[in-house]
Amino acid sequence: MKVAYNNLYIHFVFTAYNRLPLIEEKNRVRIEKYITGIVNNNDCQLYAIYANPEHVHFLVSASSKTDAETLATIVAMSSERFINEHKLCLSNFQWQDSCSAFSVSKGDVDKVCKYILYQKEHHKKKTFAEEYDEFIQFYQKTIQPIK
Repeated sequence: MKVAYNNLYIHFVFTAYNRLPLIEEKNRVRIEKYITGIVNNNDCQLYAIYANPEHVHFLVSASSKTDAETLATIVAMSSERFINEHKLCLSNFQWQDSCSAFSVSKGDVDKVCKYILYQKEHHKKKTFAEEYDEFIQFYQKTIQPIK
């Protein structure tokens, strides 16, 4: 069945292969703008993005035309090619084979945007590994189905 309208917000986390800190600050904004363009060109809307040295967070509202896995694949392949063609890293750049996609309620969009945009300050207190473990624990909490 065709979905004529949706209201789905997805918080993506892409990680550089082997969690290597390859994204340099001087190239961060250029990479963010490129990913923003990819998202927009796929009928989705990007709300916030931040490229850390070894990972990128971005929040999108998904299009009814593109599922999360397809969008992630397009963003990963296109951004890898862009980064490598423009030599934005000292070595060959590659994302890990999988990413994370977390659902976000409409009421939490502002909170998640602020979290993403303040990544630099956030990671002064917490490493990416610590942050990621907290995400997984939070999202894997067992919720009892309605009977």
